[in-house]
Amino acid sequence: MDGDPVRRYDLLRDERPELFRNEPGGIEILTDPASVEAAGGVVYQDPYMLLVRDAVRFPDGRTGTYIRSVSAAGAPGSAILPLLGDRIVLIEHYRHATRSWHWEIPRGFGTAGLTGEANAAKELEEEIGARVRELFPLGSLHPDSGLTGDRVLLFAARIDSVGSLEIAEGIRGVLTLPFAEAESMIADGRITDGFTIAAMTRARLAGLTA
Repeated sequence: MDGDPVRRYDLLRDERPELFRNEPGGIEILTDPASVEAAGGVVYQDPYMLLVRDAVRFPDGRTGTYIRSVSAAGAPGSAILPLLGDRIVLIEHYRHATRSWHWEIPRGFGTAGLTGEANAAKELEEEIGARVRELFPLGSLHPDSGLTGDRVLLFAARIDSVGSLEIAEGIRGVLTLPFAEAESMIADGRITDGFTIAAMTRARLAGLTA
């Protein structure tokens, strides 16, 4: 992308118009050059995400700015609940944002050019050394509709084994446990990861759990 924040914003609008649609009665994005320049446009980007500051008009007529993040790849991420026999697999993953360890399912950013299913298989192999035997789509999730414009595709995947963990990404442990025991970890606060809670809920509703 161009180095100028306003030019990058215009390019993003051209490449991904779905990010800039206006709905009747909603918060309107203003795209005239003066408003975009005053708001900031694309204020940060790296290989994974872009931080965008939009000029907006609120439903009561006030104008202002709103900040949001969107994926750089333009493809949805994937979060995958591994099913190993009659058990599920959780990994213990260190997350920089919270500065703490979390029990969660494998997940990752979207990859340009890959389908959601292919991306899910890639993440499982990278994070826990597992190959997908059968994949079950569980719908999509907006992880934080107040901050990010992205969505994540949820899956459950039958696997035959767990291999090497991706320790370079901060994964230090793995648990294989009955679904009911994992639900108790949600209930008592040992699982706080939203992707894991959502995927387990969808799997339960889809009848994939014992």
